[in-house]
Amino acid sequence: MEAPIVEIFSSFQGEGLLIGKRQIFVRFAGCNLSCNYCDTPDSQKSSYGTILSVESVMNKIDHLKTPDLHSISFTGGEPLLYTDFINEIIERTDLKIFLETNGTLPDEVRKLKKIDFVSLDFKLEEHFDNEYNNEIFEHEIETLKLLIECNTNIYCKLVVLPSTELSIIEKIAKRIVNEVNADVTLVIQPVSPINQWQNNISKLFEFSEIAGKYLNVLIIPQTHKFLKID
Repeated sequence: MEAPIVEIFSSFQGEGLLIGKRQIFVRFAGCNLSCNYCDTPDSQKSSYGTILSVESVMNKIDHLKTPDLHSISFTGGEPLLYTDFINEIIERTDLKIFLETNGTLPDEVRKLKKIDFVSLDFKLEEHFDNEYNNEIFEHEIETLKLLIECNTNIYCKLVVLPSTELSIIEKIAKRIVNEVNADVTLVIQPVSPINQWQNNISKLFEFSEIAGKYLNVLIIPQTHKFLKID
């Protein structure tokens, strides 16, 4: 089995609840969405990747292992476009598996054999220039329910812009707490570069307060941007 891979590398997780953990990142090429803030826009195109076999990916993972390794991170693009490929890797390793997904492919989630950690990235209408529809949000909620039913360690991530409205944050937090699970953590991630927040820091406090009425909430920027690493 083969899949288009942009890169495989070892680094520290720079986002979310596993921040600072050493991971081997497997970045897939190709995405079913096109977010305007994407920090790896080339990975949106499947043609950008190099076609690799499961064997080739496993060899690279084995070569990159270090004593401090926490897990393999499947990222993209959208990794769940290649669920069968991911399942083959899962079968060949005893390493923990971390999945970064936009949550819009619940049928693919049902096919996953084992996932230890998931970062589910909720999308906002302002993240798109023209393609957003309500099905995106409904699919994200469905994916969240499925993963919680499987007792997966999951958190939700929400990238915010200075233009993001408080009412949108409240709408998402309400849906999560009312339909899914009140113990879910929401990581609010200010969009990079961080200097655009110099005159908008107060809004981050407002985001935290409105989401905190319903969920555990954290404000965490992309720390790997500060370290200038991948």
